[in-house]
Formats: sequence, structure tokens, C-alpha cells
Amino acid sequence: MGERWSAAVRVLVLQAAWALAGGQVRYSVPEEAKGGTVVGRLAQDLGLEAGEAEARRLRLVAQGRRASVEVSAASGALLVSSRLDREELCGKSAPCALRLEVLLERPLRVFHVQLEVTDINDNAPVFPAARKNISIAEFNTLPGSRFPLEGASDADIGANAQLSYTLSPSEHFSLDLQRSEEYRESLFLVLTKSLDRETIPVHRLVLTATDGGRPSLTGTMELLISVEDANDNAPQFNQSVYKVQLPENAAEGTLVTRVNATDPDLGSNSEVTYSVSNIFPEKGKNIFLLNARTGEIHLAGPVDYEEVRLYEIQVEARDKGTPSLSGHCKVLLEVLDVNDNAPEVWVTSLSVPVSEDASVGTVVAVLSVSDRDSGENGRVRCWVWPASPFGLEATFAGSYSLVLREALDRERVSEYEVEVRAEDGGAPALRARRGLRLPVSDVNDNAPAFAQAVYTVLARENNAAGAELARLWARDPDEAGNGRVSYSLWEGGVGGGGAAGSSSSWWSSGGGWRAASSYVSVDAESGRVWALQPLDYEELQVLQFEVRAVDAGEPPLSGNATVQLFVLDENDNAPALLPPAGSAPEAGAAAAAAEAAAGALGLGWESGTLWARAAWGAPAGQVVAKIRAVDADSGYNAWLRYELWEPRGKGPFRVGLYSGEVSTARALDEADGPRHRLLIVVRDHGEPARSATATLSVSLLEAAEAALAAAAGSSSAAAAAASSSSRSAAGVELGPGAASAATNVWLVVAICAVSSLFLLAVVLYAASRWAPRAAVLSAPGPTTLVCASEVGSWSYSQRHSRSLCVADGAAKSDLMVFSPNFPPPPPGAAPKDTQPEPSALLDTVSGNSCIPFSARF
Repeated sequence: MGERWSAAVRVLVLQAAWALAGGQVRYSVPEEAKGGTVVGRLAQDLGLEAGEAEARRLRLVAQGRRASVEVSAASGALLVSSRLDREELCGKSAPCALRLEVLLERPLRVFHVQLEVTDINDNAPVFPAARKNISIAEFNTLPGSRFPLEGASDADIGANAQLSYTLSPSEHFSLDLQRSEEYRESLFLVLTKSLDRETIPVHRLVLTATDGGRPSLTGTMELLISVEDANDNAPQFNQSVYKVQLPENAAEGTLVTRVNATDPDLGSNSEVTYSVSNIFPEKGKNIFLLNARTGEIHLAGPVDYEEVRLYEIQVEARDKGTPSLSGHCKVLLEVLDVNDNAPEVWVTSLSVPVSEDASVGTVVAVLSVSDRDSGENGRVRCWVWPASPFGLEATFAGSYSLVLREALDRERVSEYEVEVRAEDGGAPALRARRGLRLPVSDVNDNAPAFAQAVYTVLARENNAAGAELARLWARDPDEAGNGRVSYSLWEGGVGGGGAAGSSSSWWSSGGGWRAASSYVSVDAESGRVWALQPLDYEELQVLQFEVRAVDAGEPPLSGNATVQLFVLDENDNAPALLPPAGSAPEAGAAAAAAEAAAGALGLGWESGTLWARAAWGAPAGQVVAKIRAVDADSGYNAWLRYELWEPRGKGPFRVGLYSGEVSTARALDEADGPRHRLLIVVRDHGEPARSATATLSVSLLEAAEAALAAAAGSSSAAAAAASSSSRSAAGVELGPGAASAATNVWLVVAICAVSSLFLLAVVLYAASRWAPRAAVLSAPGPTTLVCASEVGSWSYSQRHSRSLCVADGAAKSDLMVFSPNFPPPPPGAAPKDTQPEPSALLDTVSGNSCIPFSARF
């Protein structure tokens, strides 16, 4: 009955401890418990139902050292699996608490269990040596003299390690035990009565140490006390206790302290040597080195605060007398902690890969962090680098969860290399890091996207059927099937004229509507655009359609791109000659007027041959005829030039290179013959160039016949201009042939007028020579421009002119008028299209210029 009440109370205590600790379970088990001993009903204390511990895989997580306990998979109980030795696990630390982590899956949860191993009295006190030899001088050693003894040590703690000492009965010696809160207890052998070596030369005593356990355990050490003679002054230290602090990172050879003892004796009895009589703990024997002559203690090995925090060194000073006397002191060395241990990070659990559509707050990993240092040096701060999209959440002291803080995008980052970094609070701070690779799994969340919304494709006409016109590529950043793209043709737009629209077919100049798929096709895998038939620029200039890209994800996503296919012209059409205006009723008003002007000289069309008339004596540059041609191509392929093929050499006619006007290269005379046959070649600028030929027959007539023909041509030109004016708002000027004839008549009249004026001037000059005059004045006069023309260049000049004056008139300046200066064109040279023909310029000047003369007023 008592055992049941004890179990019930234990459960209540554990539950209360669970509630107070915020989820931590605490158990207690004595050391040396047998294997299989039940420590606690872990599954029941965690609130698990029967069988749930095995189903959810309740288990312990190792923490770097053997815990000697395990969890029963069947019952969920915490059992002792191997020998528990508190002294081995915790040493002198109290209490001896083991931190255990328990994992529970589905869902993943971490519980912390604290197991306290209680001490039992299983270790007896142990002296450093089984025998200790002590030498004491007779008579000189007075009663009350004290001799330090090496106390025993007990590996247990608490009451089990509380030691008491007893000495075997003796009338000369007793024990003195001094206890202190600052340092370890000190044990002394006290001389209670003077010794007499002659009576008892050697005293044998037994020192017994008894601990406070139940039952108590004991340990013994034999004291062999030899009584020596003579030297009656022992060395004395200036301090009985030396307290020293030494950082744990002190270098070897560092001076720890210096002890000093003096002896008032003389001679060899006053010469003191130092030695270490005892060091606690014993591992300090190889760490500290005492100079026997100077009393300096040097560091001979490393000290570690995490292993031993306090060393107790007992130093003996002995003189060289006979017998020698000794003095003793204690050196308490406190090891100071420095930040020499970096934090340690362990990954307890890791769940990868992480889906890119995982929700914020998802636990990715569970980690444990610890630092062997103490105080601020052992206080650890943890974080994740980079700071996003993952973060750390503290779940318990030294335990953290790596959770998702932001939404993931595998297309932007497919795998994360994160570091869990830990930093302690020391100065300087030490850091540790643990790298984690966190791959991200893909979902279909990206549609295929073309590099351009609109693709412009240039294709030459007359291409071969099946030729590759372009290659489109849509990028889908997803992987596997989610990123596999197929292409298809979506028809749309308007062709032929090149206007945009939304129709799904194309208009063909050959008649009717034609689908875009009749011209091109798209390869489903590669995205190549193929031509299904040759393209003709004269039939189709622009083709617009859409290409759709669809991925293979679930559900599938798609993207579109517009393709504008421009057909480039090829030089596949030769120039075609046009008949003169009048035979082409659809010609425009300007063309009809020009051709009518050319017809004033008799330009005609007969059986594919052009014929024209020209007058004998016609000046150089007079237009005889104009060759008209057209090319169905466009651009450079339709740019035409005209060349005189026959006759070669310096003939009387020439052809404008780009205008097609046939004009006289020089003045015509009777030696040129009555009829000329010209062979003119019309070429385009394509590669290769295409050409056509025109034959022009020119008949030379007398001036009168030419004038009659010009008059007849003028009437016909006027009729043609009148008929064309109904379709054009612009008037038609007189042709160059009629203007030239009118100019000739006025030139005859001008010559006669000039001759008359010349004769009048001569008469006046002669009269002035013989007539009296008041004065003869000579003065410079500026040249004055009487009339101007839009053609030609005029210049002023300053010159001296002698004035002829009558008796009653003042001197006047001469008025000079200069005609435009046009050098005659070289024979056979073709005029530039950008510069008017010389004859045309002369005709214009003749209509606007004044007759040059010099007169006096």
C-alpha cells in the first residue's frame, strides 16, 4: 500500500514539474542502477495513448555522450540500458543532471527530459599515498608544532563526501582539522609533547578517514615519523596562503607566483630549498614547475577552466641543517575563464526538399546549440544567413527550429545554401556555423514567355517551299514537364496591303481570302517557322499571325507572340516601256502635259518604234523626245536609268541618265543627215540588273517646216492640256519647242533694234565731237541692274566711263546690263537631272531678260 501511495505522489510531482517547467519532464535515478530499471513512464507522462509511442516512433536523440538510458518502443517507458556512474558522468558537479531530447513524429515534436543521477556512497576515501614519512627534530621542535598532512579525497558528493579523521592513540601527537568556505579543508599533525629520539626514534601512526555515508566507508594512511636531532629553527614563509589567479590561455613558461621562506639559523641550516609536497588535483603535477632555489612557480603545461577551475599547491621549504627543518605554505591557483570554446551546432532533424508552394511557418529543420564556456562566454546567440527566406525560432534552451519566413520561388532560386551561425558573448566573440543545403521542388506556376511580344521577320520573295523563315523560342523557367514547351500557329491579321487587323485569314491579290496556314507552318518542338510556298512581293507584302507556346504542366499554361513577316522585293521584273501620252488615257495630267509638249516636235509611236522631229540649226540641249518606262519592282530594283546604246561615239543626240529626255548634244546642221535612228537601253539597279530597249527615229526638218510642225504640235498640245485640265487643277506651260521658236523671232527683232541704236550712238558721238561744250567731266559711276531674272548670275562692277554731255546737261552715268553667263555644254555630255538643260535656261532668260545696252540720259 505504501508503494502505491509513493508511486501516486511521484506521478503528481512529475506532472506538477511538467506544468511548471513548460513542457520539460524530470526524472531521478540512483547511480549504479541495474540495466532494465524503469526510470519513468515517459509515454504516459507525455500524454500519449497506449500504442501511440510505438506508432509515432518515440525515441531519444543522442547529445554527444552516452546517456545510458533508452526508451522502450513497446511500453514507452524510460529504462536504464547500461551502468550509470555519477562520478564518471558528472565528476564533482552537483546535481548531476543529464539533458535528453525526445523526438515524436507525425507530427514532429521535440520534448526535453532532464534525468538526475543521484549519488550513493560507492566510493571510499582515498589518501594520495599509503605511507607518509615525516621527520621531526628532537627538543628543537616545540609542543604545538604543526605538520601538514595530505587529506583523503572521496569521489562522492554531499554527505557521502564529508570526511572525518581519526588518529591512532598517541601521547605525542594529535590531529587538527581546519575547514574554510574559501578553500579546501586543511589537516595538520600537532605535536602535543616533546620528542625524545633516544626513547622512541620512530613513531608509527595510522590516519583513518571516514565519510558520512550510510553505511560509512573508510580509508587509511600510515604515518612514519622519524625523530631527528639538532637543527632547531624551521624555515618560515612570509604568507601561509598564496592566492593567485591565472587565465586559462596563459602561455607555457608564465610565472605563476613566487614563494619565499626564511630561516634564522646560520650556515647550512639556513639554506632553504623548495619542493612541492602535494598538488590537488593530481593532474597538476605535470602542469606546474617549482624552482627549488628561487621558489618561483612556472606554468609547464596548459590549464583548462572547463576541466579544473582551482588548483591547490602545497609548497615545502626545507633547510640544510642536520636534521633539516621545513616550513609549509599553500598556493591557491584560481583558473580564470576565457572565451576559448566556440559554440557547437548540431542538426537534429532535416526535412528536404521544400516545396516552392510551402506555407510560411513550415518547419524545415531542428537544431541544437551549446557552448562549453560559462557566463557571458557561454551565452550563445543564433541566427540564419542569409536572413531570408528562412529564420530561426527558439523552442527551448539550446534548441531551435528552422522555419520558412517568406514564400519560395524555385525559378528564382532552386536551392538555398544557408548557414546557421552561432556567436557567444565573449570578448572577442567566437563563432560557429553549420551549412545546410535546402533544395526547392518545382510546381507549374510559370507560363511560357517569348523574348519579344512582336517578332519582325524579313523574307525574300521567290523563296523555296520548305525554307526556314525564323525560329521562335519561348522560355519556361519551370523544370521537367512543367518547362517542356510545344508551339502552334494561331492565324490572325491582314496581309496584302499590310494593314493590321484581327481577321483569321489573308487576302490574296490573286483573288479571294487565304488562311495564314497556307503560307507558313510552325514546328511544334523547335518553334521553327517554315514557308509552305514561295512568297511573291507583288502579291503579298506583310503577313501577320500569332504563335502560341504551351507547357506540359498540370494545368497547362500558355503564352503568345505576334509574328510580322515582311516580304522583301527581288529584282524579278524587267522595265516596261510606256507609249506616249495620248495612247494612254489613264495617264495623269502632268504626264499628259509633258508628253504634249514633246509632241510639239512630232513625238509619236508606231509599231513599237518612237519617232520625233527636230529642226535644222536647233541649239544644243533642245529636248527632242522623252522615253517613258516603268518597273513593277520597288525601291532600288525599280530605279531606272537610260543609256544611248546606238549610235556610239559623239553623235548629235544624248539621253538624260535618269530623266529619259532625248536632247541635242550640239547644234544640228545639214551634215547630220535627214534621219537618225537611236537605240536606247533602259536598265534598273537590281542585282542582276534587268533591261529593256527602245528605238527612237528622229527626222530633221527645215526651220519653216519645224515651225509649222511646232504650231500644229502646239495646237495639239493645247488640246491635250485642255483635256487634261478637267482632271487637274494645275495649268500647263508652253512646251520648250514652242518657246524656242518664239524666241528666235524676238531675237531677230532685238538684233535690228540694237543695230539701230548703235548707229544712233555713232551719229551722236560724231556730233558731240564738233559741237561746243561747257565741260568735260569724268567720274566713276556704279553699274546699275535694270531688270533681274530668276535664272543666271548677275554681277556689279565699278568702272570709269567717259560721259558725253551736251552744253546744257550734266554728266550722267552709263547704265550697264549683263546677260547671264552660261557656258555652252560640251558635245555629247549628258545633263544632270538635278540641273535644268541649258536650252531651257536660255528659253527662260530670253523671256525675262532685257537687251543689254549702254545709253546716256
